[in-house]
Amino acid sequence: MRIGVIFPQTEIGADPLGVRDYAQAAEALGYDHLLAYDHVLGANPARRPGWKPPYTHKDQFHEIFVLFGYLAGMTKKIELVTGIVILPQRQTVLVAKQAAAVDILSRGRLRLGIGIGWNDVEYEALGENFHNRGRRSEEQIEVLRALWTRELVTFAGKRHRITEAGLNPLPVQKPIPIWFGGSAEPVI
Repeated sequence: MRIGVIFPQTEIGADPLGVRDYAQAAEALGYDHLLAYDHVLGANPARRPGWKPPYTHKDQFHEIFVLFGYLAGMTKKIELVTGIVILPQRQTVLVAKQAAAVDILSRGRLRLGIGIGWNDVEYEALGENFHNRGRRSEEQIEVLRALWTRELVTFAGKRHRITEAGLNPLPVQKPIPIWFGGSAEPVI
């Protein structure tokens, strides 16, 4: 059995020493993985009648790849798990590069949990379509896996075009494990 711990994104604050101490304590206590949530923006619920999110604009969220890049150098064995990266609101090639960098810095300890998200506020602010997010993620996964496993990639999809280009350096894990999270019917 493997047991992990959730990084207290909204409670821990912005002190880098507190962030470091939490991760190192989790590792010292023998946890197998540290899972962190991903959100770019929180909205003001007073401006959105009936909206009852688990977090708002007052809750802190560390950017997940920056956080894990920092923790990769502060820990030795604990697995770093995104729970979940909201993939369709991000640029796929950039996610591939960021995840590869974290995987390298952590010596192969990244597990990429992905999902489609529920917060339309983030999609709007990031200039992405909230309504086709499920369909977009399928192609994104194909692109991620290609970029993580091949020196050069040529890909022509509905939303991605790559011509004889690749990431360098490639991640330690080829490919980085992708886990799916969510509660919407298309995800399950």
